[in-house]
Amino acid sequence: MKRRTFVMSGFAPVVLAACGGGSDDPVPPTTRENALDAMKRAVAYMNGTVSYEGGYVWDYLPDFSRTWGEMEAKRTMCWIQPPGTPSVGHALLDAYHASADEGIYAAADRTARALVKAQHPAGGWNYIFDFAGEESLKQWYETIGANGWRLEEFQHYYGNATFDDAGTAVASQVLLRTYLEKRDPFFKAPLNNAIRFVLAAQFSGGVADGGWPQRFPAANGVSEMPAPNPQQIPATPGVRQGMEDGDYTRHVTFNDDVAGENIKFLLMCVVSLGPADLEADITHAELVSRVHRAMQCLKRMQYFNGIQAGWGLQHLAVDQAGRRAGEPAGARSYEPRSLATHTTQTNVQQLFNYFRLTGDRTYLDGVPAAIAWLESVPLTAQMKAENPLIATRSHPTFVELGTNLPLFVHRYGSNIHNGAYYVDYDWHDTPSHYSAGRAIDIAGLRKTYTELMAMTDAQVAAMVAASPLNATAPRALPRYYSLREVDFADLYAGAVMASPTVDEAAAQAVVTDLGTKNYWLVPLSATTNPYTGPGTAAPYTGTAYRSKHVGDRSDTSPYDPMDPPLDGSYTPQPKALGISTTGFISNLGKLVAYVAPVKAA
Repeated sequence: MKRRTFVMSGFAPVVLAACGGGSDDPVPPTTRENALDAMKRAVAYMNGTVSYEGGYVWDYLPDFSRTWGEMEAKRTMCWIQPPGTPSVGHALLDAYHASADEGIYAAADRTARALVKAQHPAGGWNYIFDFAGEESLKQWYETIGANGWRLEEFQHYYGNATFDDAGTAVASQVLLRTYLEKRDPFFKAPLNNAIRFVLAAQFSGGVADGGWPQRFPAANGVSEMPAPNPQQIPATPGVRQGMEDGDYTRHVTFNDDVAGENIKFLLMCVVSLGPADLEADITHAELVSRVHRAMQCLKRMQYFNGIQAGWGLQHLAVDQAGRRAGEPAGARSYEPRSLATHTTQTNVQQLFNYFRLTGDRTYLDGVPAAIAWLESVPLTAQMKAENPLIATRSHPTFVELGTNLPLFVHRYGSNIHNGAYYVDYDWHDTPSHYSAGRAIDIAGLRKTYTELMAMTDAQVAAMVAASPLNATAPRALPRYYSLREVDFADLYAGAVMASPTVDEAAAQAVVTDLGTKNYWLVPLSATTNPYTGPGTAAPYTGTAYRSKHVGDRSDTSPYDPMDPPLDGSYTPQPKALGISTTGFISNLGKLVAYVAPVKAA
């Protein structure tokens, strides 16, 4: 709390009127006063008009006739995936820290209570929640969700919670911060339930010990993805189709940095909570132990086979179909059994973090092999020249186990009822919504590895002494969470997470843009086809949809209206102006950073 108190102690109170000076003319408000007023008005509008019971989706038309999260949403829904409800919750808490305005705190409190309402009984969160009830949510899954061709995670109602896309992690962070703000007892049990969920979902025993599945508790899994009109799948070298390893939600998951996000949340709890904040079955020592187990799991799961030394999106948690636990596994039908270059890069960066947290140099043992493997699988000049979607990337997304050949995803048909995805070695005509190439910074990885290996024992000891794993008494978390990503380094003792610099002109521009309407209008990045029923199952043999974000007019997947399929039924349209949580968070963050900046030590 010292850092927060110190920063706010230099925060002058808002001056609402000037006095003295011998003139009756009012003194114009300062930019800082205008910024504070704009923050209050924007928050009041979002809370009172845009939100539904304190919950948020992603995008809204100004008249609220249509609303969207990752897909079109009912007005009664809130989205948990960033930049949904938890992301707005972080922004509201940040605005409260900058302003000390209790009206803003009331909005943050309302959003945190919406998250409590959306919390699964097991303690985590699904991607979405419907305040109208579970039957309304199921109806959404059966209609809009089921017809989103490229969004397989929304085509089926699971009824459980997910670690995907950091939704549960960020929601848990918001409950933690809200509880710490005033230690309102209302939030203590939900916070402890969120912690308990992370602990309960963690695999125990065997090679998977310490890892996490994508969804928990296991329920209503999907083990295969149909391939209608299979005669359209070409007999090309290396071709395969479907979910190669069944229900991927039960495998150890590294996709979207599940392990990193869960470890970070647990470390936030270690740093900020004392024994009185934790319920009897949760101890500080247990949280630290679980972090160590998670770090060891990621290290243990590195796949070695000849030159190959990386990670997949998922790895088998148990032996399955003649394959051993720990081996890379397939996931959605456009995520083949393979090593993933971007996941390998992320996991190497996590190993760097684990060394910094612990001082254990064995976390760096597998890094040279991972870098050497990444060097062995660049995209060729021919691949980049012949596929504009990967022209600026350095590496293929997926690499086949054993052969070390790049794998590329394709799709045929026009919707989920007449088409499907398949994988082969052909780098042409890949989907736009799931990049076939990645930007891998091999030089950066090697540089960091060299720097860490060169640290002396004394330097390592000093670093580890400040590690959040070694926190002995509760201390303040970073003041702001919406201005940039809070990372492991920000949780070390003595760390100061400086805010970005926002000058007076930039702050005034944000205030001017808000105007008297009290909300910011921005071009919405995507639109969707309204649900009109299932699409045709008749074969479609054209090519209009293979490299676009959306299929025919029955497909409810989001797409850029300026770049639709050229099939005769779409015409490019300008992006609609609307209210976006991304725009709100960005603009509010600029005002926060201007009004009450945190300076580097």
